[in-house]
Amino acid sequence: MAKASVLSALRSAVPLVGPSLLAADFGNLEEEIRRLEQAGARLLHLDVMDGHFVPNLSFGIPVIEAVRRISDLPLDVHLMIEQPARHLAAFRRAGADLLTIHVEAVDDPAMVLDEIRRLGAGAGVSLSPPTDVRVLEKCLDHCDLVLTMSVMPGFGGQAFQDVALEKLRWLRAHARPGTLLSVDGGVNGDTIRACAEAGADVFVVGTALLGQPDYRKRMAELTSMARSSRSERVEHVG
Repeated sequence: MAKASVLSALRSAVPLVGPSLLAADFGNLEEEIRRLEQAGARLLHLDVMDGHFVPNLSFGIPVIEAVRRISDLPLDVHLMIEQPARHLAAFRRAGADLLTIHVEAVDDPAMVLDEIRRLGAGAGVSLSPPTDVRVLEKCLDHCDLVLTMSVMPGFGGQAFQDVALEKLRWLRAHARPGTLLSVDGGVNGDTIRACAEAGADVFVVGTALLGQPDYRKRMAELTSMARSSRSERVEHVG
């Protein structure tokens, strides 16, 4: 799918709950994806971990390719890997519609983001909780999405860190209009409202959605929480 059409569709649909396939039942991956589609998912989030940039390993290009064969939904691929520039073309060919790199993993994020755009994908940049959000000042004009991590990447089951809310507020004030602000880590029914109020557009959700008995009901609940808090923020700013 062309980058412009993907980004336009996502921007028009915010707030978006982005199911994280890391929490899916991989023994029944196609069934999981069908359930998410039927629940109203507008994108799928895939975390790629290399065992170096983060201690854990997750799936790679073959799984991206498999998900692409199963679904036409935009694939939001989060590269938690060292030297991501070496692998961008391969992930794009595998079916990634958005590619997000970590600012901590590259020397020149703007150059890598420009290469992602040249490949025809949406360009995203992410930062971990200890990283000062102001390091993004020189590359904000080069990206389509900013992913704020509210937990340390690579570890499940961590508590949401409120520093993410401060970063989202800063990004909402400094990012170009149209830049999608995403948040990942510990996003659930207890935290999604605060994230929306702080400025998030996309809410990456794992076990707070996947594994629940009724995906459609849970997706609707989370989306409603985000929408109500987002509306309150917009009204307050107005």
